[in-house]
Amino acid sequence: MLVSRDKRLIVVGGPTASGKTSLGIEIAQHFNTEILSADSRQFYAELNIGVARPSDEELATVKHHFIAHKSIHDYYSAGEFARDAMSVLSDLFKKYDVVVMVGGSGLFINAVLHGFHGDIKDDGTVRRQLDDIYKREGISALQKLLQDSDNEEYESIDLNNPQRIMRAIELVKLTGKTQSERTQEDLKARDFKTIEIAIDHPREVLYDRINHRVDLMMKAGLLDEVKSLINHRELNALKTVGYAELFDALDGTISMEEAVEKVKQNTRRYAKRQMTWFRNKSKTTWFKPEELGGVIEWLKAVD
Repeated sequence: MLVSRDKRLIVVGGPTASGKTSLGIEIAQHFNTEILSADSRQFYAELNIGVARPSDEELATVKHHFIAHKSIHDYYSAGEFARDAMSVLSDLFKKYDVVVMVGGSGLFINAVLHGFHGDIKDDGTVRRQLDDIYKREGISALQKLLQDSDNEEYESIDLNNPQRIMRAIELVKLTGKTQSERTQEDLKARDFKTIEIAIDHPREVLYDRINHRVDLMMKAGLLDEVKSLINHRELNALKTVGYAELFDALDGTISMEEAVEKVKQNTRRYAKRQMTWFRNKSKTTWFKPEELGGVIEWLKAVD
C-alpha cells in the first residue's frame, strides 16, 4: 500500500458510551469523507441494539465500512480486519485526503495502525491444552493464566471472551513475549499519518452514560433481540456483555432485574479496561466534553 504521508487517518477511540459515533460523524462530515468502524462487536449483522450500532439515520449521514458485514457464525480476527481495512484505506485514500476510523476495540485499531502479530501458528498443541482447561475449569482459569503471563493484556482485553483470552495466552506461550513486547519489536511504518483522539469524561459521568444507555437499550427491545439469538448462544460472538447476562435471565438462573444490573456493571468494567488500553497503549489525545467544539480546528492544525 503506497499512499502519501499527506494522507491522514483520524482515529476516534476510547471507551464505550463516550460519544465516539457522533464525534466521528461530525469529523467525517467536515472533511467530506468516510468512516471505518473498529468496533469488533458491530461487525456482526445479527447484533444491533446490544452493541449500540449506529442508527440508520447516522449510517445514512456518512458512509460506514465494517458494520454488519459478517455473521455471528464467522470467525473474524484482528489480523483479518487489519488486512481488510488496509485494502479499503488504499481505495479511500485515492479519493480523500482524510479518512476517519471510529471504535473502541483497541486490538483491532492497533492492528491497522501498526500491524498484527496474531497470525503466528503452531501445531495446535497449545490451543488444545487451553481448550481443555476451559472445559474443565471455566473461563476464570483462563483469566488467571492470562493475568499471570501478560498482566497488561489482561487489563485491557475482553475478559468475557474465551477465544480472545486463549489467543492472548497462546501468543505468549508461542513467542515468549507479551503483546506489548511484540508490538514494540515489530511496529510497521504506515505510509499515511495517524491522529488518535478520544473523549475524556469524568469516570462517574461515563458510568452514568453507560447505565442510561443500557436502560435505553432495554426500552428499544434488547430482550427481544437476545431471545431471537438464544439458539446460537454458544457462538463466540454472543459470549459478550449485553447478551450473556440476558441469556442467564431467560434461563431463570437470575432475575431480569439482576441481569440488567449485571449488563451495566460488566459494561462499566469493559469501559475501564478500554480506558486503560487507550491511555497505556496508544498515542491518544484526550478532549474533555467542553473542549469538543475545538476538535475540528485542532485536527486541521495538527502537523
